[in-house]
Amino acid sequence: MDPTRFIARKLRFQGRIAAVSIAVSYLVMILALAISSGFRQAVRDGVAEVMGDLQISSISSSTLGESRSIPASLPSEYEILSRPGVVSMAPAAYAAGIVRSGDIIHGILLKGTPSWKDSSLTVSIPRRLGEITGLGIGDEMVTYFVGEKVRVRKFRISAVHDDVVALDDRLIVRGSLADVQRINGWSSDEASIQEIRIQDRLRSASSSRELASRIGTLLLLSGNESEEELKVSAAVSRYPQLFDWLNLLDNNVLLLLVLMTVVAGFNMISGLLIMLLRNIPTIGTLKTLGMKDRSIGMVFLRTASTLVIKGMAVGNAIALLFCLIQGTTHLIPLNPANYFVSFVPVHVNLPLILAADLLSYLVIMGFLLIPTLYIARIDPAETVRME
Repeated sequence: MDPTRFIARKLRFQGRIAAVSIAVSYLVMILALAISSGFRQAVRDGVAEVMGDLQISSISSSTLGESRSIPASLPSEYEILSRPGVVSMAPAAYAAGIVRSGDIIHGILLKGTPSWKDSSLTVSIPRRLGEITGLGIGDEMVTYFVGEKVRVRKFRISAVHDDVVALDDRLIVRGSLADVQRINGWSSDEASIQEIRIQDRLRSASSSRELASRIGTLLLLSGNESEEELKVSAAVSRYPQLFDWLNLLDNNVLLLLVLMTVVAGFNMISGLLIMLLRNIPTIGTLKTLGMKDRSIGMVFLRTASTLVIKGMAVGNAIALLFCLIQGTTHLIPLNPANYFVSFVPVHVNLPLILAADLLSYLVIMGFLLIPTLYIARIDPAETVRME
């Protein structure tokens, strides 16, 4: 048996504060990673729900509600869907309107999709619009669409959905593609944009822009006149403030991870120093028996390592339990006007969590090499006198 492992089992780490610090530090780190990952996924899913990860639209289009029509089915659709990372592609039509409910007037953006399964002139409104206007399921929603002439439509509200991401004041109302095509005066083969969904691994700013550029080049070189007038843009380009906020959040999380690791490391250093001071006679005896300073240091590092692993396990377990509760109940709410989402989102990214655990463990153990240098200064003869 390895003598350092045998002796380490006989020693007890006395630093309770250090033990609690390790557990709390890992708890905070895992929660920060889960919440950061949750925000990133919620915002990206929310934006994709509104307009897809990538959008194909007319070159002359400026805003979604005032866009020119494009073909509802593109000749290059098969080639686009064959691109690595592309999940789906579907047309969508938009119409900017004004909802009036009593004395309350509010702007909306009616989005029509072919996936709408309800009957014609039925819509799903965001919960925030219902709170503003007082409208709910079963109510009639009178909407005005202003163009060359004013069109009035009376929709029946068949559902209320949560606004996962509050992008702007023009709330997204979901309905039938055919309804929006008729409101815009378009035929059944016209749409505002083609929405492209991509795999989560390509949703970063650089990857989505690169994929948008490749699809744009494909359309330009397709030889089809209708596709040469189209452009491809990524959601990150339309809503840069959202993704800038996510980058800022990631920077804050990185700073928190470093801070928690340093705090845990210094608490472990103080705890290990106390342990060394209390075991000076033991260290002197081991030196007298011929054990080298490096081997003695390994004895105390093994003991400290066991404590770090236990603290890591406790912190991880509590954090994952919180993520399970918050993910299923949305117990902690948020103001979407400030945080873009209505609750604290959590997403357990196991590879990221394991990487953070391993990296912080190695850093903490690196810190603990500092107090082991004290072992070389202990004189066996002095320890015998002390006894």
